[in-house]
Amino acid sequence: MNGVGILGAIIIGILAGWIAEQFMGRKHGLLTNMIVGLVGALLGSFIAGAMGISFGGVVGSLVIATLGAVLLLFLLSAVRGR
Repeated sequence: MNGVGILGAIIIGILAGWIAEQFMGRKHGLLTNMIVGLVGALLGSFIAGAMGISFGGVVGSLVIATLGAVLLLFLLSAVRGR
């Protein structure tokens, strides 16, 4: 999350977690959405960086964080067998 600051990262994490929750058809609380969004942002940033994809600003960070959060929820459901 380049250039958004800590408060921006938290807000983007909450939004990304909520969007991923809606996309995957889940029901979580605010804290879980924030955790999923922030971990998803780390996962998405790592994968995007490894692939050479650059992103910046709020919109780019939100897209990468959301994709990472969706991937995280998918992987968790695959491991849990849901």
